[in-house]
Amino acid sequence: MTEKLNSVIMKLCKRLHLILMLIPLEPIVISDLLHASPTLDEPRIEVNSLGKRYGDLQVFKDINLTFREREIVTIVGPSGCGKTTLLRCIDGLMPSSEGEIRIDSDVVRKPREGVSMVFQHFGLFPWKTVYQNVAYGLKLAGVRKTVIADKVPYYTKLVGLEGFENSYPYQLSGGMQQRCGLALEPSVLLMDEPFAAVDAQTREILQFELLRIWGMRPMTMIFVTHSIEEAVLMGDRVVVLKGRPSSVFEVIDVKLPGPRSRETLAHPRFSEVREHVWSTLMDEVRAAEFEIER
Repeated sequence: MTEKLNSVIMKLCKRLHLILMLIPLEPIVISDLLHASPTLDEPRIEVNSLGKRYGDLQVFKDINLTFREREIVTIVGPSGCGKTTLLRCIDGLMPSSEGEIRIDSDVVRKPREGVSMVFQHFGLFPWKTVYQNVAYGLKLAGVRKTVIADKVPYYTKLVGLEGFENSYPYQLSGGMQQRCGLALEPSVLLMDEPFAAVDAQTREILQFELLRIWGMRPMTMIFVTHSIEEAVLMGDRVVVLKGRPSSVFEVIDVKLPGPRSRETLAHPRFSEVREHVWSTLMDEVRAAEFEIER
């Protein structure tokens, strides 16, 4: 009984976590007005000659990437290649050892407004309801109560949590918790395997839910995943990290028609890109698994 209850709780909490990344933070920050938004062809994020080491261990080196406005870029690679570390450097949560990262031409030295990160685990306050969790970030940003009262119900309904506003995280499934975590509207969204903790069916539902929401409010999204299928489905481009220390082996333009749906999984281009990425990574993935087991 306890195991079954825990499973239900995990699924519901994922939806809740999804909301927290989609609600716009008001009022407008003056510094945002000083920088014009880049066009679709201009890079929003620039990663230049980036390297990261821990003592004698070089995790990755010479990473050079650009991420455009209104684009989803997925990152795949074997375990231990530094995917999450790279994401944390982009977010400003940890410093790089070499090179630099620029967002809107500004060098990243610490976390900045407009950039949000979704982790593998649910970042919810267990003593707050869905409504209170969604409203918390808005309150910290100094948003007026009247605005919060309008925004929270709208985004709760947008991500499919209408009717659960007064529920606590322990009463929600993992999928619902992750939905709640997407209730912000950043200009840059960094996602570190956000659906890894849910079952296969919930994962697929949340993938298409995220694509639907992104289609309504497109932003720059960097999506780290171990799943090649997820990388190809979600990404406009797929970045393949490879080597020890790792570096960018290949950047693939997916070129799948949109909007993407379950029919996309049967598209010949989907199979072509998936098999290409898998054959590229197969030897290193097997070697990484052997190292972990040993």
